[in-house]
Amino acid sequence: MIIAPSLLAANFQSLSTDLKKIDDARWLHLDVMDGHFVPNLSFGPMVIEAIRPLSSQVFDTHLMVANPERLMDAYIDAGSDRITFHVEIDGDIQSLIDYVKSRNIPVGLSLKPGSPVSALEPYLPHLDHVLVMSVEPGFGGQSFMAHSLQKISALKALRSSLDASFLISVDGGINLGNIEDVTAAGADICVVGSSIFKAEDPQKALKAFYGR
Repeated sequence: MIIAPSLLAANFQSLSTDLKKIDDARWLHLDVMDGHFVPNLSFGPMVIEAIRPLSSQVFDTHLMVANPERLMDAYIDAGSDRITFHVEIDGDIQSLIDYVKSRNIPVGLSLKPGSPVSALEPYLPHLDHVLVMSVEPGFGGQSFMAHSLQKISALKALRSSLDASFLISVDGGINLGNIEDVTAAGADICVVGSSIFKAEDPQKALKAFYGR
C-alpha cells in the first residue's frame, strides 16, 4: 500500500515545512486544477518546479484540466514523475497516453464519480495506473462516496482478466475509518489530504495509516 499525501491540503504559506512533516511518504500527490474542467484553481508547473528540490518523493501529478496536451511538457519538465489526466476530456486520449510514455513517464487515467469504469476499458492495457475519484474533483475535504468501492473492485477484476499490471489509486475522503474498505476492494494507492495535512501532527497521522 502506498499512501500519497495530497499537497492540495497543505499550508501554502509554508510548503517546505509541511513537506518535511510527511517526508516518510513515498509519493506526493499534486492536484492541478484549471478552473474550467473543475470549478477551482490550484497551482501550475512553477510550484512543482519550486518544490522539486525539496523532496525525493515520487511526484504523482493529477491534471484536472480540459486540455492537458497543451501543458503536458511543462508539467513533466517541472519534475513530475507520473502523470494522470482524465478520461472525460475531449481529445485523442490514446495519442496523449502514447506521448507521455514517449517521455518515459508512467501515465494513468482518472475517472470522475459519475463516469463508468467502461470508459477506461479501451485504455487499460496501456496504462501504468488508474485513479478513481471518490469525491467530485475540484475541492478538498469532501466525504468518501461509497459506490467508489464497486469501481475499485471492478478495476481489480479487469486487471486480472486482462493480465494487466496497472496500479489502482483512489482519491477523495479517505481516512482511518474507511481505508480498510478501500484497500480490501483492491486499491494499491490511497491519496490522503485533510486527514494528514490538517491533523495536529501530520507525521504521526501518516504513520497511523501505515500502522492501522
